[in-house]
Amino acid sequence: MSNIGFIQEEKAADIGNFLVGRLLPFRQKRSIGPFVFIDHMGPAHLREYENLDIGPHPHIGLSTLTYLFDGAIMHRDSLGTAMEIQPGAVNWMTAGKGVTHSERTPEYLRHQDKYMHGLQIWIALPKALELMEPEFFHIEAKDIPRWEEEGVSYKLIAGEAFGKKSPVPVYSPLYMIEIKAKKDTLIDLRGVLYGESGLYILEGDIESNGFEYGSKQILITKDAHLCSFTMKANTTVYIFGGKPFPEERFIYWNFVATSKEIIEQGKEDWKNHRFPTVPNDDGYVSLPGTQ
Repeated sequence: MSNIGFIQEEKAADIGNFLVGRLLPFRQKRSIGPFVFIDHMGPAHLREYENLDIGPHPHIGLSTLTYLFDGAIMHRDSLGTAMEIQPGAVNWMTAGKGVTHSERTPEYLRHQDKYMHGLQIWIALPKALELMEPEFFHIEAKDIPRWEEEGVSYKLIAGEAFGKKSPVPVYSPLYMIEIKAKKDTLIDLRGVLYGESGLYILEGDIESNGFEYGSKQILITKDAHLCSFTMKANTTVYIFGGKPFPEERFIYWNFVATSKEIIEQGKEDWKNHRFPTVPNDDGYVSLPGTQ
């Protein structure tokens, strides 16, 4: 999806109470609640001649959530949005019936060394809304709910959990939670989560049921929700999930839909330049296998 090296998918292993993989989707698990795609972007040190340049490309049937740990991205879309995102903020774009957008290094950073590190996430829309009008929202870092309990820092990046609600305007019951522990701490989430859950270890280690797991792994629970686990000192995890949809989701390139017919229509529309264009960005990313 970009010119930056991403963490690659690995074969999932069935260990203890978890399926363990590196990215979503992987072979044994195509989605977690409404989450259908999670990419760990970087960390990458870019030289003065290296920049993030993802030209205008289409999406349908999903919302994208961009969350940075380091660096900056200039988002432009066919709605006329031009919004820079920096660490801790959220860019939330709902594609619905079709949107075009680009993601590039901001102009003021293009000729100097910089870092890029973050998560790119796709969340499927409910069937009744998959062809809704596109929308874009930017939520500043200061507006994301955050709190501390017993020396552990929490953020509710999106959705509802812990009796709190993020201002990110989601369209189905879900959650994305950041947890940071400075010392070894038992995290008990009984009664907090719902639906399906996954846990991504950004850095550090956790222990659960006698098994230890390290950074860059996604743990998918088999029994619907995470109960308790021990975070080792200086560990950061992201927990995401929610209520799964009853219908299967098909994914092709940047398209997500409940039917292959919608996917095929999206392919034809993009190939024949029927998607809206992005103001002030005249690039074009071709459909895979075409020029």
